[in-house]
Amino acid sequence: MKEETKLVVLGRDSRANHGIVNPPVYHASTVLYPTVKDLESRSDWPPKSVTYGLHGTPTTFALEDAIAELEGGFDAVITPSGLSAIILALMAFLKAGDHLLMVDSVYGPTRRFCDTTLARFGVETAYYDPLAGAGIKELIRPRTKVVFVESPGSNTFEVQDIPALAQEAHQAGAVVIMDNAWASPLFFKPFEKGVDISIQAVTKYISGHSDVMLGSVTATEEHFPQLRKTALELGLNGAPDDCYLALRGLRTLDVRLRRHQETGLALACWLEGRPEVDRVLHPGLESDPGHELWKRDFLGASGLFGAVLKPFSKRAVEAMLDHLELFKMGYSWGGYESLILPTDPAPGRTATQWRAQGPSLRIHAGLEHVEDLIADLGKGLERLRNA
Repeated sequence: MKEETKLVVLGRDSRANHGIVNPPVYHASTVLYPTVKDLESRSDWPPKSVTYGLHGTPTTFALEDAIAELEGGFDAVITPSGLSAIILALMAFLKAGDHLLMVDSVYGPTRRFCDTTLARFGVETAYYDPLAGAGIKELIRPRTKVVFVESPGSNTFEVQDIPALAQEAHQAGAVVIMDNAWASPLFFKPFEKGVDISIQAVTKYISGHSDVMLGSVTATEEHFPQLRKTALELGLNGAPDDCYLALRGLRTLDVRLRRHQETGLALACWLEGRPEVDRVLHPGLESDPGHELWKRDFLGASGLFGAVLKPFSKRAVEAMLDHLELFKMGYSWGGYESLILPTDPAPGRTATQWRAQGPSLRIHAGLEHVEDLIADLGKGLERLRNA
């Protein structure tokens, strides 16, 4: 079955729902049992049994099934946010005394969790160069239990050689966890590349409308029991209304993501030719250092990328960004609207150095017409230059 078709049919069972097309929203805390025998025989394993609202309802299970199938994993767990999905994955496979290898270009809140909470619980985190590839072997210790990858990297968009990393990690008995939110389940198939645990910020492309907070963690059959057990222990579960909205967004993911890709590449190409821009950070561009790895491993590009400007003052950047009409400033990405943010990757690096003479931007290409977006950026760059 093709991906476009899977997006339409996965997580739906109209026969079980009286012929209704969309899975209904089940709001639940208490679940009643008719007899003492039924009450005492309840079990949260195998999953997909309705025992208590926090442990999931048919709405939750529909989204879990759909995402797991799309990513190519065994099963998935839905969490209240993308960050909670990251935390769940790390907590499930790390304990006091363990060593974690974390990519240096990781999402900022992931780094903060490692440096604070994990450190308090006795887990040592070492950061590594996102371009390490098979060289990760030199950094693996006997206590290394998890190798965490995020490709492309947050804000700087380096592409990692995930198959090479995974091979070395597995030879040392470590679990490979990936933040796969940039590509979504459509444009990168983590389990075909050696990943054991794949994380999605469902808040972003899957939901697609900037009004949902959800995350998902998909695992192999070997690793899913530990993941599910930890989720139950931590009390993590997604709200049913958000699961419903995520399922609705999932149905149009293919057509939206392809538009994001098309517009993002058009903007990246246009920015490459601008005199105010030093370089564009987009693995889909042939000029990008990670392009060949991206072309080998990915099935497409999302609408999120970066740009490094020539040396301009903070005041000039403010003049550019403060008066943009279509590109709004706000955190997150993956919705239908275009976004732009000033970034400074340097303070978040400890294993590598971020070298850039000018300020950096993170851009999300929305679903507006590309000519309107180019006109908006063009006016902004003119203000940048004039300031």
